[in-house]
Amino acid sequence: MEEITSLLNDTLARVAKAANIAALEEVRVGALGKKGVVSEKMKTLGKMTPEERQVMGPALNGLKTQIAEAIELRRAELEGAALDARLASEKVDVTLPVAPSAMGTIHPVSQVMDEIIAIFTAMGFDVAEGPDIEDDFHNFTALNFPADHPAREMHDTFFFNPKEDGSRMLLRTHTSPVQIRTMMSVKPPIRIIIPGRTYRCDSDQTHTPMFHQVEGLVIDRESHMGHLKGTLEAFVKTFFEVDALETRFRPHFFPFTEPSAEMDVKYERVGDEVRIGQGEAWMEILGCGMVHPTVLRNCGLDPDEYQGFAWGMGVDRLAMLKYGIPDLRDFFAADARWLEHYGFDPLDMPNLATGLSR
Repeated sequence: MEEITSLLNDTLARVAKAANIAALEEVRVGALGKKGVVSEKMKTLGKMTPEERQVMGPALNGLKTQIAEAIELRRAELEGAALDARLASEKVDVTLPVAPSAMGTIHPVSQVMDEIIAIFTAMGFDVAEGPDIEDDFHNFTALNFPADHPAREMHDTFFFNPKEDGSRMLLRTHTSPVQIRTMMSVKPPIRIIIPGRTYRCDSDQTHTPMFHQVEGLVIDRESHMGHLKGTLEAFVKTFFEVDALETRFRPHFFPFTEPSAEMDVKYERVGDEVRIGQGEAWMEILGCGMVHPTVLRNCGLDPDEYQGFAWGMGVDRLAMLKYGIPDLRDFFAADARWLEHYGFDPLDMPNLATGLSR
């Protein structure tokens, strides 16, 4: 029994002196491991007489238990001390100034907006803006929408509650109201583009209730469809950064233009990549046309003196096509990983001299 007491005291002393987890593990293996001192003594029980086993068995089991408990207690102390030391070494002084490191990226919609603005301002266009909340006249009536046009219904347009006189304000369904406001306040010639948010009751893989448009308007005495075609072809070639581009203008109907057309470009799909300017398939890219004489009259302009052309395009869709983004809904999901992957360097501003995109 004196040997067991001596072994216990010696082992407990070594446990207390262990300076780290690795040293403590050496003590544990030396005492309780497969070939440890206590384990070797447990093996001798089989050679003892029944009377000796009745004494030594409980004594050795007690020894093993005491050593194991002492080791676990010391392990907890060492782990706690290690954690305290780590916390002390990794603490941050919040009173220090923030490190001047670049954080965040430019959203693809903002990037494409800047690219479009860079292209058209280089052509001599000004940028115009207007309110997101509009009235029926600027959003529909002045643009030659009939009173019973489906776009006026609730399933397409976000209307506010009626006023006392029965009129209702709405979230603009396109940026065309800015065209009306400009023609009513600025004397021609007019050359503007109108980037901004628009709203419609729609949501799926390629539609969202809020989306972004850029419209363009030219009003003067000389404009014709040839000018419209040349302007848009030059824009698409510059935006998609291609040298050659085949287009077609299909007759279409818009209430605010006559004649009206949809512009198609040739493309091909290679895997998930859409390559504009290649292949034999056609893709509709935007809508356009000559400003309707009724729209000019509604804005106080004489259609016998002035004429012009207009177009509109979806910024979000252009971003999807150019940068290979498969789902429009991800634009508004606020996923930091998505933004990091598709985002742009905030210091790399689009310009025609050094290139639009990275």
